[in-house]
Amino acid sequence: MTRPAPQGTRGATVPRPRAPVPAARSRRSPFAAARAALRTAVARVTGSVLGARQAAAVRIGVAGTWGFYLLREWPHRAELYGPGSPWGWDLAQRLVSGNGAFTALLWSRSEAWFTCVYVLALLVSFLLVLGWRTRTMSVLFALALLSLQNRSVFVGDGGDNLLHLLALYLCLTRCGQVWSLDARRRALGRPDRAGPWLWGLLGAALLAARLSDRLTPGWTLALAATWAALGAWWLLARRPLGETRALADILGNLLHHAGLLLLMAQTCLVYATAGWYKIQGSRWQDGTAVYYPLELDSFSPWPALSHALAAHGTLITLLTYGTVFAQVAFPFSLLNRRAKNVLIIVLVAEHLGIAFLLGLPFFSLAMLAADAVFLPTGFLRAVERGAHRLTRRLTRRPRRRTVPDGSRRTARSTDHEAPVRPGTGSVGAAP
Repeated sequence: MTRPAPQGTRGATVPRPRAPVPAARSRRSPFAAARAALRTAVARVTGSVLGARQAAAVRIGVAGTWGFYLLREWPHRAELYGPGSPWGWDLAQRLVSGNGAFTALLWSRSEAWFTCVYVLALLVSFLLVLGWRTRTMSVLFALALLSLQNRSVFVGDGGDNLLHLLALYLCLTRCGQVWSLDARRRALGRPDRAGPWLWGLLGAALLAARLSDRLTPGWTLALAATWAALGAWWLLARRPLGETRALADILGNLLHHAGLLLLMAQTCLVYATAGWYKIQGSRWQDGTAVYYPLELDSFSPWPALSHALAAHGTLITLLTYGTVFAQVAFPFSLLNRRAKNVLIIVLVAEHLGIAFLLGLPFFSLAMLAADAVFLPTGFLRAVERGAHRLTRRLTRRPRRRTVPDGSRRTARSTDHEAPVRPGTGSVGAAP
């Protein structure tokens, strides 16, 4: 028997009975979530190479900047770093003996030795840009750069100090994973035949330098350890010994990420110190600091353009305050990806302006090479795809279509030859 509904409820919608609610899932504690996140981060840092394209961009930028600088100064190389340098042999010897800096140019006074070191620095820079034996070339590049810069410490415009540090940090990174001849060789599965010969040659050179008392014990130990590590890495790549290869990969990834962190920290330190020191200057406070270098003849490759810009007070004020803001804010912008990308564009424009208006191209290139570590991966992938399309377009061979004898079709070759008349029996016959 159906129970009658109470009065006042006729026509009203009766709610359906709810399904049984399952037992609530136990939420993870904050400690467990943090532990899982830490485990994931450790797995990424130790098991993969992060920032491979950024490291390759820094490698190409640093080596290319130094190589172009050496090429430009080829006519003046003896006055800058050679026997004809105002910073004489005795002064350089006294400085190096006091601070323990490395320079191979003080091993001999001869002009031939200086030329060999200079040419070797050029060659190593070119090979590092191409990414040929990147691990070895990064160490040789750092030694060649130190040899020239420590010979004459007062030569440079500020960018040389940054290149000095970036070259040392590059030795820690795995900067040849992409955009290199090493990566191409690994992709094609070709064996490394030149590696053992190069390793043996460098070992013989290191032994000869030590026996002739050219190297200090500290530099001998550092270079010998690096030489042994390169040989062990090459051996493990071909004959992995159990878990030793996995351990070597983990150590290599950790060193790579440590090098990237040093690159980032160095770039942030440069911008932070430059920005905060500018704030203390009265000319930067009143917005007129950019005006004065534009009026200096020593920093005016385009005097008419510099004077025209200096005549606009509002533009000078905006450039002055904008420079300070971008440099001070850049380290904090790393907390937000979009803000970082916007400031990267601003800083790139600033360095291009310095290169063009003040005549400091190599300082600007050095700063741009340091900024490359912060470039977005999506942008670098787009550049890579564009380079591949351009390469395929340039290397594409035109196809030549052939027509069998007796065919009545019109044949056109790639060089737009005349059509073939029926019955001629030859594709290349003239009409």
